[in-house]
Amino acid sequence: MPKKRSSHLICKLTKFLPAMLLASLLGTYLDLFFVGKGLYVFPKRLFPDVFTINIVFTLFALPLFIALFLYISKKINSWARAALILVLSFIMSIIEKQSETFGFFIHHKSWEHIYSFYGYILFLIIIYSFHHWQNKQ
Repeated sequence: MPKKRSSHLICKLTKFLPAMLLASLLGTYLDLFFVGKGLYVFPKRLFPDVFTINIVFTLFALPLFIALFLYISKKINSWARAALILVLSFIMSIIEKQSETFGFFIHHKSWEHIYSFYGYILFLIIIYSFHHWQNKQ
């Protein structure tokens, strides 16, 4: 009986994989773009001689965050999903600001954290829309 349950869970997780991959790629390229433009820097990162971005976030944390977001989004109605996107975007912009105090981020003096709030709203809408499109039946 446990085998059926684990295979059912794996089947559910595989539905999230394309969106997780898209989120990872999009997050990586956005970070590369903004770092390249000098809008922010990651002073503490894995393999600093090789990567200019924090690959731990874009390759591990972001896909897991997206899987949790999609799992929750699937269980709620569209109004609650919109509220979830707003709340998560707000929380992510706060986390981003707090990560500056720990030295994980340094933003250019022209950066406003409201940009992150709107960016995460757009990012989550894109990822959810892609996931929804991929899993239409």
